[in-house]
Formats: sequence, structure tokens, C-alpha cells
Amino acid sequence: MELGPDEQAKLAQLKRVKRLATGVLIACFVLFVAARASSAAFPQWAPTLGFIAAFAEAATIGGLADWYAVVVLFKHPAGLKIPHTAIIPANQQRIADNLGQFLERNFLSQGVVREKLQQMDFAAHIVTWLGDREKSQELSNFVVRLVPDILAAIEESGFKTFGAKHIGKQLLKTDIAPVATKLIDSFVKDGRYQILLDEIIDALDDVMHDEATLKSIQKRVAEELPTLLYVFQADSLIIKRIVSASGGLLKDVKEDPNHPLREEFQELFENYVERMKSSRRFGRRVERLKADLLGNPEIASLADGVWSDLGAYIAKDAQRQNPALAQQLTGMLVGLARQLEKDEKLRTTINEGMVSALDSLVADQKSNVSAFVSDQVRSWDFRHLVTIIEANVGRDLQYIRFNGMIIGGIAGLILHALDISILL
Repeated sequence: MELGPDEQAKLAQLKRVKRLATGVLIACFVLFVAARASSAAFPQWAPTLGFIAAFAEAATIGGLADWYAVVVLFKHPAGLKIPHTAIIPANQQRIADNLGQFLERNFLSQGVVREKLQQMDFAAHIVTWLGDREKSQELSNFVVRLVPDILAAIEESGFKTFGAKHIGKQLLKTDIAPVATKLIDSFVKDGRYQILLDEIIDALDDVMHDEATLKSIQKRVAEELPTLLYVFQADSLIIKRIVSASGGLLKDVKEDPNHPLREEFQELFENYVERMKSSRRFGRRVERLKADLLGNPEIASLADGVWSDLGAYIAKDAQRQNPALAQQLTGMLVGLARQLEKDEKLRTTINEGMVSALDSLVADQKSNVSAFVSDQVRSWDFRHLVTIIEANVGRDLQYIRFNGMIIGGIAGLILHALDISILL
């Protein structure tokens, strides 16, 4: 532990106050001696000098007593090892134990910690922090630059191979047919099949207007027509009618969300899903497909290639001044902050979770914290610590000496007055 400039300045102030207190104490003693000596030389002033002497005598005694009381807290007075002096250094072990127990009982008790944690809005801090794009950018850059090292550590530790084997074994044991049917069922119930239908319509429309496709259809139609109709180019007319009718139908289906064809498409999907749910044949096909995929060495090679390419891309991207992944992650974090700001229920859940987690953590570790504090106090250089304590509170303790001299002097006056009244 080193003394900082502020503590050094406080020590300088303490020395000045000590010198002043000592000077006042010496002045009281000199005043007492002078008053006693003068009372014999000037009998006419004896009553007044008696009060002065009584005040100075009691003030000197009070100042000495309080000087002793202040000094014995930190050191032996005048270097004399009197019992029960240098109280703080002499009780280092006991102070260490008591301080650790005091901290555990009064600051780390479960009720106190939970009450304090419940006053904190952790979610608001998260929103404020992540909502600041610069802070989210710093966090994103840190994460992106850390990812290549994590991937390299996974590669070197063999965890990737272990994980791949373990996941493969679990997949072989898992029946994924129900999962597949649930996904498809969700796809239908959520209406996402409409997106698929729109994609099919767009694809058919592209096909209907593709020159190569039209020529192929026209050739096929011409081969089927009688020669007489071919002479009159009926094939071109038929193709135009087909394209026109098909294009109109596709346009109507795409523009009308309630078109009958869409209903037919939905019914087709729903019936197909229902059949799959109870179809053992579908389940066997899914299991065979799963086994073929997991047992195919090309899939494993492809996975290794994807892993290597992913690691190379992330490592290369992390070296850029503004990594693309960091930019994407920053946007995600800022967006998350905005969503969290709007979602009061989620904020409440986060706060409750943080309170429970931190409260449990403190409850589990408070004994270790108490032991750590005790060990730290035991390891301190108490001579240096006493200097720091004196620097911070010693100046106020010195004023006890002034108060002692004043209170002692007043008590001396009162006692002297009582003594005179009794004699009278």
C-alpha cells in the first residue's frame, strides 16, 4: 500500500494540528505554573489567579488524558509498551476475524442482498449500454476478434471431433420423423406455405415466358398437330393461347389471397401432412435418409470443409478495420436493446433472473468473501495501515485534545468554585 498525494496532504495537515494541540497543552501548563507563582507575589489578585490556575491545571490534565487516549489507539505512548496500548496493531488478528464476520452478517446476509438487488433495474442498464452504438460496436469487435482464437482452441483440443461423434450418435438414436412432421405442420398452420406457392407461381411465370421453353413446347405441339393445321401455323396460335391463359391464371392467384387455387393448395398440404403423421413408411424413409447422411463420408468431408472455410472467413474478417461480422453483431445488439426497451415483461423477467442468480451467488460465496477479507486484513502491514488511518481520521481525533482541555478547564473552574464556597 502506498500513500497517495491526497493522503500525504492530510498527513501534513495532521502534523500541523498535532503541533498546535501540543503548543496549547504546553501553554496551559505554563499558565498554571505562572498563576500559582503569581498568587503568592500578588496577594490582591490571589482569588482571580486561583480561578486561572484551576482552569489551566484541569485543562492540562484533560489535554494529557486525551493525548494518551488518542495515541494508544495507534502506538505506544512515548515508545513505552504499556499494557492496552497500540490497540489497533496489537489486535490485528482479532480485527481481521471480526471484520470478516461483521461483513458476512451485516452486508452479505440474504435478506439485505436481495433487498438491495431488487432496487436495481438491470434490464435498464442493459438497454442503456447496448443502445449506445459505440459500446455495442466495441463489444462486437471484441467478440469477433475472440472467435478465431476460440475456434482454434476447439480445433487443437479435439473437441470438434468429439462433439461431431457425440452428436452423430445422438442423432442416430433420435427419431426425427415426428420432428419433421411437426415442422411441416407448423409450416402449414402458420400459412408459410403461401410463400412457397408464390415462389412456385413466379417460377412458372418465368418458365412460361422463357423463349427456349416456348420453342420446345411449340415444337412438341407441331408434332402432334395434323399437317394441314401446321401449314396454317396453328401451333403458334395455340402456344399464345396457352401462355395467355396460364399467365392470367397465375396473375389472378398471386394477386388474390383468397383465390380458390390457394385453398386447394392449402387443403393439399394439410392432407399430406396428416398422412405423414400416421405413415410408418414416411418414418422409415426419414430414418434411412438420416442414416445415409450421417454415414456418408462426403457429408463429413463437407462439414470439415465448411468448418475450415468458416474459420478462415472469420479470421480474415476479424483482421479488417471494420469487420463485417462486427457490424452485423452491432446491429443485432442495438436492435435487441430497442426490443428490450419496449418489452416490459421481458425486462421484468431479466431483473428477477438477475436478482435470483446474484442472490444465490452471494449466498454460496459469502463465507469465501468473509474468509478473503479476513486473510487480506491479516496480511496487511499494520504500521502502514495505521499511517493511512491517521491520515484520514487523525486530524479529527486531535480535536479531541482541544475539547479535553476546554472541558477539563471548565470542570476545574466549577470544582474550584465549589471548593471556595464550601470553605466560606
